[in-house]
Amino acid sequence: MTKFQDFGFKEDLLKGIEEAGFQTPSPIQEKAIPLVLEGKDIIAQAQTGTGKTAAYGLPCLNKIKPEAGMQVLVLTPTRELALQVSDELYKLGKHLGIRTTTIYGGSSYSKQITQVAKGSQVAVATPGRLLDLLKSKELKNFHPSMVILDEADEMLDMGFLEDIESIFQFLPKQRQTLLFSATMPEGIKKLANQYLQHPAHIKIAVTEKQAKNIEQVYYIIEEQERDLAVVRILDYENPFKAIVFTKTKKEADDLKTTLAFKNYSVEALHGDLSQKQRESVLKSLHAGQIKILVATDVAARGLDVKDLSLVINFHLPFDSESYTHRIGRTGRAGKSGKAITLVTTRESRALLRLKNSSGTGLSIGTLPTKKDVQDKRQKDFILKILETEINADAQSVLDKLYDLEEADVVNLKVLSQILEASRVSGPEKIGRSANEWSETPPSRDKKKGRGEKRPSRSDSPRREPSERSERSEAKSSKPGARAKKSAPGAKPGAKGKTHRFRNR
Repeated sequence: MTKFQDFGFKEDLLKGIEEAGFQTPSPIQEKAIPLVLEGKDIIAQAQTGTGKTAAYGLPCLNKIKPEAGMQVLVLTPTRELALQVSDELYKLGKHLGIRTTTIYGGSSYSKQITQVAKGSQVAVATPGRLLDLLKSKELKNFHPSMVILDEADEMLDMGFLEDIESIFQFLPKQRQTLLFSATMPEGIKKLANQYLQHPAHIKIAVTEKQAKNIEQVYYIIEEQERDLAVVRILDYENPFKAIVFTKTKKEADDLKTTLAFKNYSVEALHGDLSQKQRESVLKSLHAGQIKILVATDVAARGLDVKDLSLVINFHLPFDSESYTHRIGRTGRAGKSGKAITLVTTRESRALLRLKNSSGTGLSIGTLPTKKDVQDKRQKDFILKILETEINADAQSVLDKLYDLEEADVVNLKVLSQILEASRVSGPEKIGRSANEWSETPPSRDKKKGRGEKRPSRSDSPRREPSERSERSEAKSSKPGARAKKSAPGAKPGAKGKTHRFRNR
């Protein structure tokens, strides 16, 4: 088994590695580090949570000459990821005397310019702010010999391609360029062909072992049950830390309000927050001051949260890559995690595509009932009582209570008060049970009534809303908004009617 000592790192860098708690290299680190040390350009494809930052960071830090000024530039798509990468590189290289500068929008220009001028060897930057500084010619002696594009696919998705191309015009021609990306679309390949010289290719797939660390479940719900389902999941799972991924900023804010009303310590993270607000949210999350983060995909890209035990997809992700990114935030460093996805019956075909393309062990489950949550809380409460050390004042308070009431009555009243405070809210049952729904939708070309007995009106199952009604319902931001009624006299086979999903 390869060890970090086998790479020939400097002793001061090995100290930083040990203090960071790294024990053995991950697959991406094992393959990338020797190539970077050799000075090769590389294209590395690996998912979030595989140790990409250390894969390029460690060899680059090892190659830095302390008095040579700016030598390493890391480009990231978001401010949050820039701050996170900068912090990790600083911790790994602090015994080498290496200084890092984070360059991003929403912060002081002069401070960032001054830090570079004072001799920072590493800059971690977002494309927009860095390009502004380069065009203004305010950055003196900015000639990095090692350039890393981190989360390159996300930078292209966010529209940074032109900025990246412009930035490369300011960089030295003689340089080592490293490209790290979770996916490899055509745009990334073109970028690599344009700016990398004879690159080595590395691809790290999600291993079976990594997938086994994450329990993956989806629950079938109705559209208006999404908020209720998230509350029920959090009540039952009681995670140490969790992220809920939403599609839109409004959903993130609305869900945050709902969870805060239920007394959860929660914050939202999305693009409308100021930089100061975003930094405050992330600091609170890392410090454990909040347990639940409700975030959009872009805002949470690249976040590495320790002890994250649960990921919830408020909607079915668009594709397998997005799904893999999201669930990869739990089950890290050998720990187990859980990923839960909320799915409506209308998403049946998309669910099948996701299961087939992701190749992961995504299985159907049944949302816990109110009784399930109450039973679990009582078990947890009993265990907590048995493990609690007796307070020095407990006997005195108990004696005073016993002077006023019978012992049995006092005990029952105390327990009743505690149980009342932890009462479970919401309906008894949310969503459908696993055996109530078939994930395989009926064939589109199967016409009703051909070879089948048409059921009578009395025993026909209730029809789902029309396709037009469903679109209207999806556009409404109010839960439970009513679908428009079909036109009078509309026939069962009229255009726009959706397929029904049969109960098993």
